[in-house]
Amino acid sequence: MRHRFIVLLAGLWWGSLTSLGFWIVPLLFYYLPSSSVAGSLAGQLFKSQTWVSLLCTLLMLLILRLEPVGRPLFIRRNLSLNFWILTGLLLAFIGEFVVAPQIIGREKLQFWHNVGSSIFIVQWICSTVVFWSCSRTK
Repeated sequence: MRHRFIVLLAGLWWGSLTSLGFWIVPLLFYYLPSSSVAGSLAGQLFKSQTWVSLLCTLLMLLILRLEPVGRPLFIRRNLSLNFWILTGLLLAFIGEFVVAPQIIGREKLQFWHNVGSSIFIVQWICSTVVFWSCSRTK
């Protein structure tokens, strides 16, 4: 039963990152009249996404911690999952509390935007690995 919650949380994490980063934000920049308006709205959406990522990763870590010890295959998989989940959690935290204030302050905007985009892509990779790994049947 707990495994199903992990799959659900991993799917929510992956799906929210995918839809926001690869669909919604590009559409904002395409359809809104100015890139400053689109950027401001995208920033608010990324802030909300950070909280989704933090909540999903923390809940997955908690569920994995509560998993019974007598399942060796799942425990080996958990070690890998913990790494990817913790990496995604750390990247979400860094993106929100280190990179976003620099972008908002417009300090070296292009540099910090590139750093933020890279962090987002690596976090998306983490969520993909977790979702793919959790959704395996055996």
